[in-house]
Amino acid sequence: MGERLLRAALEAPGAAVRPAGAWDPSPEAAARLAAVAPGLPLLPDAAAVIEACDCLYVAAPPAAHLPLAAQALAAGRAVFLEKPLSHDLEASRRFVAEAEAAGARAAVNFPMASSPAVAQLLAWRKDGALGDPESLEVEVAFSAWPRSWQRDASGWLSRRAEGGFTREVVSHFLFLTRRLLGPLVLEEARATFPGGDLAESAIEARLSAGGVPVRLRGAVGGTERDDTNAWTLRGRAGALRLRDWSIAERSEGGGWSTAPDALPNERQRPLVLRGQLEKVAALTRGLPQDLATLREALEVQEVVEAILAA
Repeated sequence: MGERLLRAALEAPGAAVRPAGAWDPSPEAAARLAAVAPGLPLLPDAAAVIEACDCLYVAAPPAAHLPLAAQALAAGRAVFLEKPLSHDLEASRRFVAEAEAAGARAAVNFPMASSPAVAQLLAWRKDGALGDPESLEVEVAFSAWPRSWQRDASGWLSRRAEGGFTREVVSHFLFLTRRLLGPLVLEEARATFPGGDLAESAIEARLSAGGVPVRLRGAVGGTERDDTNAWTLRGRAGALRLRDWSIAERSEGGGWSTAPDALPNERQRPLVLRGQLEKVAALTRGLPQDLATLREALEVQEVVEAILAA
């Protein structure tokens, strides 16, 4: 994900941010960064990156997020964190409380905050295509975990301590649910683990969001694709759906009608990341923006960790 955001910063015309330097403890990962951005200074450690930047972007395994963020905030920098906020719930609660009290400039990278497809769902809802929301269904499936493009990080992504699809993928849809419907309350959950220290292979949960009933299901297997997902909100006047990350659809004539300007995820992603970077620039300058807040990320993490503990 760090490489994707770096590419977005380099390739967007009139980019809102300029990469000042990077560090990765893995020589292989550092070599990939050098190939992506030949002119980017590769610095000797995280402290050097913090010294060089106005805003620190942290794309690392979850255990590193909060320590690096705390160092950057102490140095007066803004912080943009990959999700999840952390794998340690108590540490996250302490960090968020302290950051909020200090008025820290910090946000978490839930890209749906800049998704054109989500904006389309909101526009349809405003036009009355949904009516009062009555129920939500969220389904995710994977041919294997980690996904093919993440296998270089399987050493932690496939493990129970920090990885798993609930933290990495389901969290996006919980963020979307929280932002569009309201506070999340977990009512019942079950997680299945294949054994040893491996991450979950399936989850089921029943929640509410702003009082709306939510059913959540996820599993490894059952699809030949890297991943497939659907977020389906039903109301008195109709239904809205976000499918496969980027396809906005509405119920119409007994079926689903796709937004005329819908793009597959590989084509929409650069637009979304460009929007995120524009908001990172605003965050760094102390200007209004609607990136995922630390509090939103903490609320998502609380539900995720409760599901995994069930």
